[in-house]
Amino acid sequence: MWADERVTRHITGKPSTKPQTWARMLGYAGHWDFLGYGYWAVEEKSSKSYVGELGFADFKRDFEPSIAGIPEMGWALAPAVHGRGYAKEAMAAALQWRDANLKSEQTACLINPGNLASLALAEKFGFRWAQDALYQGVPVKLFFRNRGGR
Repeated sequence: MWADERVTRHITGKPSTKPQTWARMLGYAGHWDFLGYGYWAVEEKSSKSYVGELGFADFKRDFEPSIAGIPEMGWALAPAVHGRGYAKEAMAAALQWRDANLKSEQTACLINPGNLASLALAEKFGFRWAQDALYQGVPVKLFFRNRGGR
């Protein structure tokens, strides 16, 4: 999935190599061990096929304003399942888990302004735009969501 330009165009801007994807997976596992939260694989119920991932992370981003200590939500799904409601279902479950298990009152997310589907999804689940910013020279929109979507 991470080698597909349709997945990465609004995230990193270029397909990931096998070593980059492997490092990403190790980082996801490390989040669970060190922070007690991380990313989940999203699986299609009927086929049990991997179709993406989503969850929470602390990527230690050098970013202003600082989001240090605030879990950052992210998601990516394979193009074959775009528009089929998988992200909505997975996000609802992940945010329910987050609200029950994490102490932080807020969750952040950074979204590329061109990623209209993710912008709509974030807003649907109570993420509110805070500001436009640059991350590593790339424009992003910073959103926050309070516990329970308030």
